[in-house]
Amino acid sequence: MPAPADADRFRRWLEIAAEEARTGLAEGGIPIGAALIGRDGEVLGRGRNRRVQDGDPSVHAETAAFRAAGRQRGYTGTTMVTTLSPCWYCSGLVRQFGISRLVVGEARTFAGGHDWLAEHGTEVVVLDDPDCAAMMAGFIRARPRLWHEDIGAEE
Repeated sequence: MPAPADADRFRRWLEIAAEEARTGLAEGGIPIGAALIGRDGEVLGRGRNRRVQDGDPSVHAETAAFRAAGRQRGYTGTTMVTTLSPCWYCSGLVRQFGISRLVVGEARTFAGGHDWLAEHGTEVVVLDDPDCAAMMAGFIRARPRLWHEDIGAEE
């Protein structure tokens, strides 16, 4: 578990990602949000899963936040904050660009690649946030077909 000061900072960052997730849900999309945070704590980019809204299966929350951040000279020292454990696609993005830390809101409803990232040197913090878990669980109950499409699973 992170030190209290770190936990407070991570929860503030998670609120940015959760705001994106709530916006995505209100737009009729999948409620997953993310933010890429710079070494100094500055929000470099934020985004939400826009697969439904844009009709583009590649626009996951993490990729949207990464794109919104624009080109960076490097990613050492940056943190990807996401409301849900990242899928393999987004886990690959974190590893490919050497993002140093991953902060996950919850991994109850979906355990993506965060363990794999930790095994390969990324600092991983899972906050187990009850609001993130409740938002995803409610979405999965309401729209199971869309959820299964998003994770590439048969219903």
